Formats: sequence, C-alpha cells, structure tokens
Amino acid sequence: MDEPAIWPALVFVAGVLAVVAGQIGVSYFLGERHHERATDEVYESGLPVTGSSRIRFPAHFYLIAMFFVIFDLEAAFLLAWAVAVPELGWAGYAEVVVFVAVLIVAWAYLLRVGALDWGPIPRHQRPPEAGGSAAS
Repeated sequence: MDEPAIWPALVFVAGVLAVVAGQIGVSYFLGERHHERATDEVYESGLPVTGSSRIRFPAHFYLIAMFFVIFDLEAAFLLAWAVAVPELGWAGYAEVVVFVAVLIVAWAYLLRVGALDWGPIPRHQRPPEAGGSAAS
C-alpha cells in the first residue's frame, strides 16, 4: 500500500510559519517607537477615562443572555424542521409538537418562578393588592 505523502503538508506548515514570522518581523522593524507618558494612557472616544472598568452587572443580564442562546438554538431546530417537513411527515409533526410543548412548559415555569420579572420588586415578593372591602 502506498502511504500518503506528508511532505506537502510539511511544506505548507513551513510556508505558513515563514509568512507569520515575516509579518511579525517586518512590523517590529518598521513600526513606530515612541515612549511618551500619553502613550500608555487609556484613551477612548476623545474622553479621558474616569472610574473603574470593573462594573458588576446584575444577574438578569446573564440570565437574559442564556435565554437568548437557548431560544435561538430552538429557533434553529424549528427552522431545520420546517425545511424537512415533506420528508418527515406526520411523525415529524408529532415530534415538533412535543418539542414546542416542552418549550411552552419551560417558559411557563420561568414566568411562575419570576425569572423573567425585571421589576424593582419581584412579583413573588410584592405585597398583595388591597382589594375588596376595607375593614375599619
């Protein structure tokens, strides 16, 4: 049996390394060199930096990001299903109905536990509304 020749891959890797080393070397020799005090300062949009860049975001931002990824992936599944409907038939339809039902149950659960509530006071911690008759 003939083994595949590895020398074309080695030539390719050597060529890539030569190009990368050449680009780094040229930028090192031709690049500007100036060391002034203003060079090391952070400067963005014409304004000097004030405060720290270490800002803590509430967990809701990360939670919404996770929901976006999850629902975006589910939308991709539904799009793939929509493209393949003719080949899948009724079995594919039943499977997507179960899939959407699970999504609706998960969404209802998230609403119930208050994961989607962005109000200043979560819904499950609010005092009940004063309704009905007032006792005096």
